Amino acid sequence: MDLIRTPPARCPRLRPRQLAPSAAAPPASVSWAALPCHLPAYAAAPSPHQRDRRPRRGLRLRNAGSEGEAALAGRRRPRFLCLHGFRTSAEILRKQVVGRWPADVTARLDLVFADAPFPAEGKSDVDGIFDPPYYEWFQFAGEISGGQDPIKCRNLDRCFSYVEELMIRQGPFDGLLGFSQGAVVSAVLAGLQEQTRLCVFRQGLAFTGVAKVKCVIVISGGKIQAPVAAARAFNSKILCPSLHFIVCGDDDFVKVHSEELVEAFADPLVIRHPCGHTIPNLDEKGLQTMLTFLDKIERGIWEHSSTDTKIMVSNSEAQISEV
Repeated sequence: MDLIRTPPARCPRLRPRQLAPSAAAPPASVSWAALPCHLPAYAAAPSPHQRDRRPRRGLRLRNAGSEGEAALAGRRRPRFLCLHGFRTSAEILRKQVVGRWPADVTARLDLVFADAPFPAEGKSDVDGIFDPPYYEWFQFAGEISGGQDPIKCRNLDRCFSYVEELMIRQGPFDGLLGFSQGAVVSAVLAGLQEQTRLCVFRQGLAFTGVAKVKCVIVISGGKIQAPVAAARAFNSKILCPSLHFIVCGDDDFVKVHSEELVEAFADPLVIRHPCGHTIPNLDEKGLQTMLTFLDKIERGIWEHSSTDTKIMVSNSEAQISEV
């Protein structure tokens, strides 16, 4: 069990989210036969709206804490599904985010960290820095560089199926947070959901079975270079609010694609930093941009929740008056 412990003086006390084994069958529309079940059966306890829904075997999630304890005046924290970088893991991303961002940022978010479906097929750049095991969301065919040539990708359809299942079993999620390869997946998913024709994507896979992503945080990510996915995801502006972390200089091989990705969103905020291809600490300017982004997405989520609550109260009063 992994917990985020925050200083009591700075933010609310967070209660650990209970982890439990599960064995539920996936929806019939999603084929799991080809996906490796390389992980033990652990997942976050379901929210109050999902008490009867359990994640299937093969998924392991790590939570930053409980929604209820951090809710202020009945307001819940925005819930993010967090996707780690190429040949790293959920545990590594959790350490990077929680270890580098201040508690007054992380305490405002309900973060769920998930391992990718495929074990790393080669050496990890973090080997010797962070402990294995390492995973990857999909595979690249050929060299990865900052050039403009399309990069051939393998197993994108299986990756999307896996992420969709995560969102079905552990959702709903308000947003996606991704680093590097996880950021690429986060952005293309937001783009696919923005389009009107999502009934079929490659081998019948689509994201029509999950709630629409309301916001994304993209750290050292970029437009996916797979032509089919890019054409479908980025043929119009993505309307959901987005926050992008981009290196100031040239010390990041994905910078060109990161700049292109900003232009794909209609309402982007950008934090520029000098730290290279990593998750940076937040300086004063970056922290203010982050807090501005959090204020914005919280207002949208709370207004939506408030509208739903008013409708429920109105319906309840109508039923009482009829009695």
